[in-house]
Amino acid sequence: MRETPIDFQTVKEKIKSSGLNSVGRASIREIKKLVDEIENATGERFIRMEMGIPGLPPSEVGVQGQIDALKKGVAAKYPDIQGIDVLKKEISRFVKLFMDIDVREEGCLPTVGSMQGGFAAFLMLSRLFEERDTTLFIDPGFPVHKMQHRVLGLKFDSFDVYNYRGEKLREKLESYFSTGKIHSVLYSNPNNPSWICFTEEELQIIGELATKYNVVIMEDLAYFGMDFRKDYSKPGLAPYQPTVAKYTDNYILFISSSKAFSYAGERIGMMVISDNLFKSRFENLLEHYPSAEFGYAMVFGTLYPLSSGTSHSAQYALTAMLKAANDGELNFVEEVIDYGKKANIMKKLFTENGFEIVYHTDIDKPIADGFYFTFSYPGMSAEELLDELVYYGISAISLLITGSEREEGIRACTSLIQHDQFGDLESRLIKFNEDHPI
Repeated sequence: MRETPIDFQTVKEKIKSSGLNSVGRASIREIKKLVDEIENATGERFIRMEMGIPGLPPSEVGVQGQIDALKKGVAAKYPDIQGIDVLKKEISRFVKLFMDIDVREEGCLPTVGSMQGGFAAFLMLSRLFEERDTTLFIDPGFPVHKMQHRVLGLKFDSFDVYNYRGEKLREKLESYFSTGKIHSVLYSNPNNPSWICFTEEELQIIGELATKYNVVIMEDLAYFGMDFRKDYSKPGLAPYQPTVAKYTDNYILFISSSKAFSYAGERIGMMVISDNLFKSRFENLLEHYPSAEFGYAMVFGTLYPLSSGTSHSAQYALTAMLKAANDGELNFVEEVIDYGKKANIMKKLFTENGFEIVYHTDIDKPIADGFYFTFSYPGMSAEELLDELVYYGISAISLLITGSEREEGIRACTSLIQHDQFGDLESRLIKFNEDHPI
């Protein structure tokens, strides 16, 4: 028996009954279930950093927009698969005002969260060319995207981008593209889990190579505008959210409402397809879809059988939030900046107690404070560290499941931590450091 902040025996028993061979190799949802059970058994509140979910109230503008729509009876009506007209208009406005890119309304599609958008895109992109069969992930990344590929039986390859920043990225990408096997690329920016952010130079490299090799770039903007080092909150004014769309016409953007608008529960996201790609024809699509035109096949051949559209009332919620942001009435970045403030405090507490930040720079600049950060502890692997931290009332996930090559790294999410928990976090980290001298 050991003295740990959370009763040692209870934690040990719950881990055993969970059937997990190792907490350090468990999935996000498995860790959540385990921690729920430990909290219920002990009455102790964990420092919960495993789930990347909002920790702020939903946008009131969206809630009211959805209530108004429900009162008008939209729950009884099927929405158009391609989205309601007013939403498509506001999505098109949003990407123009906050990204400075032009996309026609027809290519602006609501999806059941960005997750469904990704699933639909993976299905489509794997069928564009008979000779190309592989998605390339620029890692680290969201583990579920690879899970989707496994479910669909699709091939993928990946590499950890940390050692290929700047101009080094060009040679690395070209080594994959030149094989003739890659049909598309996916990355997140800001990055989940490392919170690195691509520079304009890197986005230009990605875009130029996408055009050269006719590869589609999928840009996951789940954390839109949340690199708080710059203010991306002013519609129609620079700076704009950085995007590969400035450098190629071969792109699909996934924009989530879950983090920027704290609207995760209604599962409403946006898939924005470039005008060029939307109208492009791929004869190989005719084996599976009613049309060789990418956009038509996406809407009526992929989104239709997946869900027959997206929640009608949630579309009105998203419309209201986007319109308010577009009109300068809702500063959505200001609403979520607390994540950055918490990250700054938390990173300081970790580093003061012997921990190290794993992905700590964007080439030559300190990493931003935001929704995630990564940490490690000297002499311990990620698996060992997570297995031990659970006894100290701290939960997170290993970078091992994100495609990272940093085997010592842990991903921490700041969203669910409340400011009144910083005292508990500090005392538990001090205790951990005392019990594991460096």
